[in-house]
Amino acid sequence: MLWLAVMIVTALAANLIAPYSITAFDLKARLVPPLLFGGKLLAHPLGTDELGRDVLSRLIVSIRMSLLIAFFGTLISTALGTMLGFLAAHFRGKVEQLVLIAIDFQASMPFMIIALSVLAFFGNSLVLFVALMGFNAWERYARITRGLTLAANEQGYAAAVRQLGAGPARIYGLHILPNIASTLIVSMTLTFPEIILLESGLSFLGLGVQPPLTSLGNMVGYGREYITRAPWIMLAPASVIVLTTFSISLLGDWLRDRLDPTLR
Repeated sequence: MLWLAVMIVTALAANLIAPYSITAFDLKARLVPPLLFGGKLLAHPLGTDELGRDVLSRLIVSIRMSLLIAFFGTLISTALGTMLGFLAAHFRGKVEQLVLIAIDFQASMPFMIIALSVLAFFGNSLVLFVALMGFNAWERYARITRGLTLAANEQGYAAAVRQLGAGPARIYGLHILPNIASTLIVSMTLTFPEIILLESGLSFLGLGVQPPLTSLGNMVGYGREYITRAPWIMLAPASVIVLTTFSISLLGDWLRDRLDPTLR
């Protein structure tokens, strides 16, 4: 939680704490090693890259970009999956069958291949990229929401509210959703690191965030060319990716233990 708090503060205050602009370069200071690698320049504690750009500044801005993509991608995925799960549980019949077919199709297709195809065909933009990340793992939320909603419909509180004349929007939004929210929140802690890793992989392949913008995966992708001469270019963002995804996974396990009444 402490690490995630640091990442959130860094993302929110990136423009204030970044010592240099991410596009400012100094060819006289190319590939300056960081302090841990024997560097002597306090002005660049994490060293510089092949164009003399400050690695720390680019890392701070990259954290903000990667967290924003993962945050909005997770929200889109959760909202889409939850809505389809509610539709399947409410209408049943053909609507439910269509949703289940879409879930099975999504689960059977490697999402990386879908993402590569869409980005190669439609080109790349930040809005399209975030929307594409939102289609990752929506079938997980749809399946969970459908199952929990069907179970809730068999319980007394949903039937009682329905008998009092409440409409579907009120029943699902104010009564069923709060009761299944804990499970969805835990699932979100699984999707969030998945999107971070997916964004990193696509950016590593050159299909993610495009210059002059930067992300953690983008930094790793450019740093691979200098892994033998200047490994710090890649090690800094790679370490942040590992620690962030690991921390979110641990937080998800903790939330599951705290929110799941069957584990108390």
